[in-house]
Amino acid sequence: MKTNVIMLFQSAAVAALLGASTTAPAASRDTISIVGSSTVYPFATVVAERFGRSTDFKSPKIESTGTGGGLKLFCSGVGANTPDVTNASRRIKKSEFDNCQSNGVDNVVEVLVGYDGIAIANSAKAPQLTLSLRDVYLALAKDVPGKNSELIANPYNTWKDVNPQLPAVNIEVLGPPPTSGTRDAFVELAMAGGAKSNGDLKFLYKLGADQESEIRTVMKKLGVSGAVYDAIAQSKGKAPKGKDVFKALVYAVREDGVYIEAGENDNLIVQKLEANPNAVGIFGYSFLEENGDKVQGSVVDGVAPSFESIASGNYPVSRPLYFYIKGAHVGKIPGIQEYAVEFTSNRAMGEDGYLTERGLIPLENAERDAVREDIKTLRQLEM
Repeated sequence: MKTNVIMLFQSAAVAALLGASTTAPAASRDTISIVGSSTVYPFATVVAERFGRSTDFKSPKIESTGTGGGLKLFCSGVGANTPDVTNASRRIKKSEFDNCQSNGVDNVVEVLVGYDGIAIANSAKAPQLTLSLRDVYLALAKDVPGKNSELIANPYNTWKDVNPQLPAVNIEVLGPPPTSGTRDAFVELAMAGGAKSNGDLKFLYKLGADQESEIRTVMKKLGVSGAVYDAIAQSKGKAPKGKDVFKALVYAVREDGVYIEAGENDNLIVQKLEANPNAVGIFGYSFLEENGDKVQGSVVDGVAPSFESIASGNYPVSRPLYFYIKGAHVGKIPGIQEYAVEFTSNRAMGEDGYLTERGLIPLENAERDAVREDIKTLRQLEM
């Protein structure tokens, strides 16, 4: 594999020297290429700037492509025309890891950098919302339980329709697109969490792959065709668990204009919330903290998003943040391992680090030590 990697970088250099038509930069590329999560982007940018100023290496080039988009680019292959690092606001999926492996990216180093909460925020000019996860699910899911337990197209137009204690204001939510790790984490933590308030969906979630009869019985009660089970089984190549069916029924977000995909630019969401006090936005806690004079986080299941509530795990919509290193590029593109060391240093992500000051929820000391050891040894991720 090492020989193949060297040949890929040498080929890029030869192509550049010959003036060949290629999108691959020369092997002499001396700037780290980073893609991925818009949530991790501001933290990575601060590290990159300090890294460029304090070392002999150039500041890395960072693009905010979203977690899914970044992992797709990262896993596309090995060579100077592919990214060296990708940021992620969730852990890499098994399907993405398998894609890496099939494209020759078989040495991936996982770096856990800290934690973040997902804020469900509105304008500071408007009353603060107090929501339950059930409220969030009923407001945003494409299909919700109707009066006869069967799933129906979401009929709710206002927050008051969802919960009589909420304001009679139209539901208008600005959030990330499907390529975003924030979107993935939001549907898993908030919407799925709210869906479990329904007894049938909660029961379905717990059923094993060996309980096909029970799964189909619950699906029938929910008014869901057995063809859905068959399609999931075919795509997985094996009998699905109840959890797999649950995801298919619960993770889909409304497409009737209530949920508005606002791209990967969280700052744009903040600006739109300022302009429209009735709208609600979904983004990382760090953006909420940076814009605390403009927007406010909703109380969710009795807990407001804060540094303390996220660090303690009490805030229900919290998730880990990562970046992934392409091990084959270390030693070929200068500074990759050194950049990772700076990112995980005490001065950066320690309790009093410059990233913590910007809203990153730090790791416990033991977690941080383990991460640093993984970087030092370039420990290869296994899934």
